[in-house]
This record gives sequence, structure tokens and C-alpha cells, in this order.
Amino acid sequence: MRKVVDCRDHPSEMNCTLTIAGEADEVVRAAAEHMASVHGHEDTAELREQIRTELKDERPVSA
Repeated sequence: MRKVVDCRDHPSEMNCTLTIAGEADEVVRAAAEHMASVHGHEDTAELREQIRTELKDERPVSA
């Protein structure tokens, strides 16, 4: 099942609305890079583990 992480779950001063979906490893990598480049966090093993614990299952889109 695809996983998703959504910046809206963590309100910030910049009101980021990015959502990243895909396989878990892809989402963790992309989210860590986004957190570093946009939100100013350091891309560390701890950050990636935190992101991994916050992954949610992607909800299927209804037709």
C-alpha cells in the first residue's frame, strides 16, 4: 500500500500544503529532502525515522 505524508499535519509559519505519496522509502527520502530545503531542518537519521513513524496509508480515490 502506498504511504503519504502531508505538511498540513504540522502547521508552520509558511503554511506549506505539500503532500507526498508513494512507497514508504520514497516518501521518507522526499519528505526529508523537502524538510531540509524548505523548512530548514537538518536531514538526519532521526528526522527520517520521525517521518517514517508519521506515515499514513494513502486513501483510495473514490470514482
